[in-house]
Amino acid sequence: MTIIQIIVTIGGLGLSALVIWYFFFSKATGARAAAGIGGVQEAQILVKGGYTPDVLVVKAGQPVRFNFLRQETASCSEMVLFPDFDRSAKLPPGEVIPIEFTPETAGEYEFTCQMGMFRGKLIVE
Repeated sequence: MTIIQIIVTIGGLGLSALVIWYFFFSKATGARAAAGIGGVQEAQILVKGGYTPDVLVVKAGQPVRFNFLRQETASCSEMVLFPDFDRSAKLPPGEVIPIEFTPETAGEYEFTCQMGMFRGKLIVE
């Protein structure tokens, strides 16, 4: 093996480790949805390289409104899906898009982009 092949192999292993860390071990950012007008729990979610915050905590039986603001043009971030609540929305860049529903059952639910690369968690208490 030549020195160049060794360097390329080590570089590839390092990048693979970085990707694994990013998707599986990086720290999640969480937020509790704030009670707004009419008892609607509301949170703002920035879509830029992922969801920020990517963990949302709400109370069961109360309506929620998640306002998504997409600040990028990557095709992966064009939609957000809440499959357990049968909700989805297209996210045009630069526009605030609300998603509203009422989670009735306590538990943890996932929301993702249409490709499953951007992931978030909804915790219903």
